[in-house]
Amino acid sequence: MTTLHRATMKYQVGDRIVLLHSGEEGMIMDFINREMVLVDVQGVTFPVFMDQIDFPYFHDFTRKKEVQKPVMQPKRKIEDIRPEKKPPPAARELGIQLSFLPVFDKDVFDDDVVSYFRISLINGLRDTLNFTYRLFLSGEKSFELSNELRPGADFYLHDIPLEDMNGSPRLSFSLSLPNPGRDRASAIEVQHRVKAKQLFEDMDEMRRSNRAHFTYTLLKDWPPPEKETPIYPGSPGGERPGPGIRKPAQPPQTVVDLHIEKLIQEWKSLPNHEILAIQLAAFEKAYEAIIDHRQPMLTVIHGVGKGVLRDEIHERLRSKREVSSFVNQYHPLFGYGATEIHLRY
Repeated sequence: MTTLHRATMKYQVGDRIVLLHSGEEGMIMDFINREMVLVDVQGVTFPVFMDQIDFPYFHDFTRKKEVQKPVMQPKRKIEDIRPEKKPPPAARELGIQLSFLPVFDKDVFDDDVVSYFRISLINGLRDTLNFTYRLFLSGEKSFELSNELRPGADFYLHDIPLEDMNGSPRLSFSLSLPNPGRDRASAIEVQHRVKAKQLFEDMDEMRRSNRAHFTYTLLKDWPPPEKETPIYPGSPGGERPGPGIRKPAQPPQTVVDLHIEKLIQEWKSLPNHEILAIQLAAFEKAYEAIIDHRQPMLTVIHGVGKGVLRDEIHERLRSKREVSSFVNQYHPLFGYGATEIHLRY
């Protein structure tokens, strides 16, 4: 990229520039291709075409300075003074979006072709998010990342080569709020499936609109908390049996925490066998939800302790036909206190 820059471009990485359309000043961080650069403006990094930037000193020198003539304000009477305007409402939340930035390269015919996509997560909410991102290719987990995303910021996840788009990529996100309050859910699961036909249609629309990237909305508004369903030990899935009517499955969670304090509030007076029954009922409920939605993986947090809950879950997994494999190994988030379950259908 440096050789291309020296031969064809007048800018260098680190140059101060000004955006022609807004007058904001920033700095060049990297070169994307012959026509685009990556700039940083007040801590926000984004791509821009080179014909939309200029050196600040040249822009100030060539810009015509307007000489403003003093305007005599007419005298106003007290009754003519309008009441003070109310401040504008707060900006509307833009939800959570997934950004695809195609990065181009030259083929043997010197034509621009897409080499890979830069994937970023954009937080348009007013809250800080904790997230765990997983990429699945052909049903197998290929990449995983956990981090924090502040409000109004974007987070670069990784690059996905163009050829991997043929593997039916599924981008899965586990999102949580550090302080959700009572009117919002504490955690949710969202995902985006990449379809090759739709991807290229979006790229064509991006070119027609003269934009550098395109986005998909993962979540418009943070949902309210779900109504808690009481867990009844001994009944299938932990729910009270109904008269022949099956309740709709809950939205699946790819990570379920079976620590008893996460399941019920009044647990300290319960004997150990009842605590174990409640934990196993919660596991079965989470497992059934994953199966109903045909998800490829479930992580069960059972803790370390004496291993009673872990051993009981492993014994049940050996008899479930959908389980292709499961492993209890060290995880950077859960240590040795979680089991990762992989499913097949």
